[in-house]
Order: sequence, then C-alpha cells, then structure tokens
Amino acid sequence: MSNTRLYLYLSLIPQGLIASMLEPEEFGHYYAVGTRVHSRGEAIFFEVDPAGVPADEFPLELIGERCVAHPDGNPKKSVYLAIYRVLSRIPVSALRKLYLVTRDGLTLELARSQYEPEPGPRAHLYQEFCPIDPMVASCLEPRDFCRAITDPSKPVHVPRIAFSQLALGGLAEDPLNGEADDLPYPNMQHLREILSRLLEGNSKPSKLFLKRVDEGVYYRTIRGGFYVGDQQDFAFYRFPSVGELEAHHFPWWRSAQTL
Repeated sequence: MSNTRLYLYLSLIPQGLIASMLEPEEFGHYYAVGTRVHSRGEAIFFEVDPAGVPADEFPLELIGERCVAHPDGNPKKSVYLAIYRVLSRIPVSALRKLYLVTRDGLTLELARSQYEPEPGPRAHLYQEFCPIDPMVASCLEPRDFCRAITDPSKPVHVPRIAFSQLALGGLAEDPLNGEADDLPYPNMQHLREILSRLLEGNSKPSKLFLKRVDEGVYYRTIRGGFYVGDQQDFAFYRFPSVGELEAHHFPWWRSAQTL
C-alpha cells in the first residue's frame, strides 16, 4: 500500500462510518455538495482514530483493500464500513476533530475544548443529530442533558448522543416576554410556552419542541457549541464567537447564514 494517508470519518447526517483518501475539507465538499449519486445538504462529521475503533465491531480490513486510488490516479472518495448504530459503537475517546460543512461545501474545523458547566436556572434549546434528530427544549445544562438522555434506567433513552445548543436570546430566562430578536425557529409562540412550563419546574426537565428539523442545521444560532457523550464520557467542541468567525472564517460564516 502507498504512503497516501487514509482517513476514517464518522458522519452524523446521515450516520455512517466512512473511509476516504480525501482530507477533511475535500471530504466535506464532496459529502455536502454531492455527485451524481449523492444528495446535497449540510454535513457534520468527526475524524476518527482507527486505533480506538473496536476491530470486532467494524470491517476495518476493508480500508486497506478498497480505499485505493482509481486507475486514473484519482483518490477513492468514500468506502462505507457501516451505516447503522455507528455512534454507539465508537468510543468518545476515539473521536478527533469535528467538521461542520455548509450546503455550499465549506468546512469549519472544531477542536475539543475544556467544558465548564453553565450556571442556571435558564432554559436551553438543543438540536440533536445522531442517533435521533429532533429539537428539544430543556432546563438541563448540556452535560446533564447528555446524562439524562443516555440514562439506561429510563424507558426512553439512547446509548450515546451528539447535539448542539442553540441560542434563545431573552427567552432563556423570560420565555413569555423576552426578546426573540431574529431567532429563526418555527412556531415561536409554542416554543415560548414550552420554555415557560420548563422553568416553572412542575414538569419533566426536557420537552420535545420539533419532532424533526426539516430546515437543516441552525449554524447561525449555535450557542456554546457541539457535544457528544453518554453516561461515562462527554466531549465539548466550542463554536467560535461571531467576532472570531467574521475575522478568521468569513467565507464559511457567510455560507452558513444562508439557511
């Protein structure tokens, strides 16, 4: 086998474990913009450390066998190794950097950051990506929310979850009267009512807001960043401030605001 580096990616939308000869930015463009056999849309994926992936869970031997250049020298763009229950079978410790891709195929790289719990009480809004994809309102801060939704003692839970936190503006502390500014979420009155009930503390700590997010990824209202975890492990990927995005990632930021 040649010295060409091979990459292993965990895609969240849709879920899949993919080997590729493409570097992250090239893979992001290919995966989001599409080809004749691939649909368009935002993409979110982790680079994965192959050494941290359980060999008995995935056919890793196919990476060397199938992820080879074409006869004309063009790189092999993707070799699918799994499309089902991928996130739950890859340890959080094996996840490297996170990549956010716009519909135009521009990629933003996020590294892991130190997580600090958020003070409360306040309301939160989460967009889940994998293995389920609703939008959920909660009075739990991100790590507590992660622990709650992956709690096996509860009748409804998932083994591991990847999600982002979205901005609520004034609704986070005063749902009924707070300023919503230019928040793009649908059915804002319903959201205000849900958040108000959560902060009253007389119901469950989290409530479903949208069963499915048809509009795509709400990049422009990300607050805090992206999170992945379960009962034992938790990783945080800080999202840059607007100032950082405008100064250092302006083409991506401009593209991300076209939702």
